[in-house]
Amino acid sequence: MRAPEFWQRRGPAALLLAPLGALYGASVAWKARHAKPYRAAARVICVGNLTAGGSGKTPVALALGARLKARGESVFFLTRGYGGTEPGPARVQPDSDAARMGDEALLLARAAPTIVARNRAEGAAHAAAQGANTIVMDDGHQNFTLAKNLSIVVVDGESGFGNGRMIPAGPLREPVAQGLARADAVVIMGNGDPDLGDYKGPVLKARLVTEGDAFRGARVFAFAGIGRPAKFLASLKEAGAIVTGTQFFADHHAYRDGEIAALKARAGDAELVTTEKDLVRLNATDRAGIAALPVRVRFDDEAALGRLLDSGEPAH
Repeated sequence: MRAPEFWQRRGPAALLLAPLGALYGASVAWKARHAKPYRAAARVICVGNLTAGGSGKTPVALALGARLKARGESVFFLTRGYGGTEPGPARVQPDSDAARMGDEALLLARAAPTIVARNRAEGAAHAAAQGANTIVMDDGHQNFTLAKNLSIVVVDGESGFGNGRMIPAGPLREPVAQGLARADAVVIMGNGDPDLGDYKGPVLKARLVTEGDAFRGARVFAFAGIGRPAKFLASLKEAGAIVTGTQFFADHHAYRDGEIAALKARAGDAELVTTEKDLVRLNATDRAGIAALPVRVRFDDEAALGRLLDSGEPAH
């Protein structure tokens, strides 16, 4: 789904839906109080958020995985496989497709072994049995079936927590104070200074940066099915691209027959470019002639990140 506009302001629609949002937040609190989480043999680092979509969890998870692998740790990614049909636990294979495993799982699997599991406890056990000593879980801050050794909450610096209301009245999955009470650290992605209330833990600043000069001066037609397409556009312009047109779809959009051909026709002599997450959802025929914009996360304080990953405090 694409986030409704009223999620960024407190209008009549948000007010009308507020009681349902309160029930949603209360259900998360109830699950947290009554959970009996499984403690995996491997250390579990959860990269989550407090809002629906678009905060940058997967790029942050990839950055942490790369840092941990460079230290010699046996890293596995664990994800629900959103948008895919595989219940798991199952390991993503080189020939896996996005319809089965989900697009984010395919991206993660390029960097390290990746387990897809709707039951995160079973997924963590599966990863540990295959040799993981560190599991980086992409999403799951509101999942209480698996104990976490380190819980990191990613917050978009620009959009923050939207209108401050909970789904469906706003973008929040739970009240900010409730979610941050379980956080060992917060990563603020991009510019902005969201109000974190009484949170006193470590706050790291990070941003998405583009890699290489392949798009500098290039005329491109941009398309994507992601939560925050404006961030993709900003990255393209940062890379020096000249954007001649755009087409955006709902997050995790499953491209239908003919859609890509139509986009190629609309692009004309401009290069068709999308995100890495979108590219893995395309079949080989549609993928031909389409470029992906490579991005990675850069932390402002690498030393602080290192100290955070050194920590091994007991899970909440």
